[in-house]
Amino acid sequence: MINISETAQEHFVKLLSQQAEGTCIRVFVVNPGTAQAECGVSYCPVESVEADDTRIAYNGFDALVDKDSVRFLEDAEIDFVTDQMGSQLTLKAPNAKLRKVADDGPLFDRVNYFIQSEVNPQLAGHGGECKVIEVTEDGYAILEFGGGCNGCSQIDLTVKDGVEKQLIEVMNGEIKGVRDVTEHQRGEHSYY
Repeated sequence: MINISETAQEHFVKLLSQQAEGTCIRVFVVNPGTAQAECGVSYCPVESVEADDTRIAYNGFDALVDKDSVRFLEDAEIDFVTDQMGSQLTLKAPNAKLRKVADDGPLFDRVNYFIQSEVNPQLAGHGGECKVIEVTEDGYAILEFGGGCNGCSQIDLTVKDGVEKQLIEVMNGEIKGVRDVTEHQRGEHSYY
């Protein structure tokens, strides 16, 4: 579930050696499945362990995850990196903001997950975003773009050469194409 690098494991062992015996690391998500999701790591003393926590054994310590965070921490990674700026713990949880959808889940949910997890992070670099309005019975994803994408001079390339090609490939032919229903209005918000 959570991949903790060897350097991070060593760091946790060192930190926990200064805590009361039996103290674990707790990995959690606040507001899981929402745009405001935040991941964190904290100490978890013995008296704070819950009966429904998931316990994961690592080299020299255990990590605990509360039942509400488990599915949102799938594929999470924790690392401890040192560079010229110092040392820091990094936590990456790609499913924290949006619950991962099963490969056999409803087509709308799979398309939405792809847009939210793959497309929107790319568009965010230009201040843009995309949302799925519907998936038609004949296999077209109806999308609406906002932010910097609204009125952008490159929106046609983004839709056809970017989003549409990716969706057709990832959805194994279940999606035939993409239709943009955005009423594009060029303005200061548009990315140029």
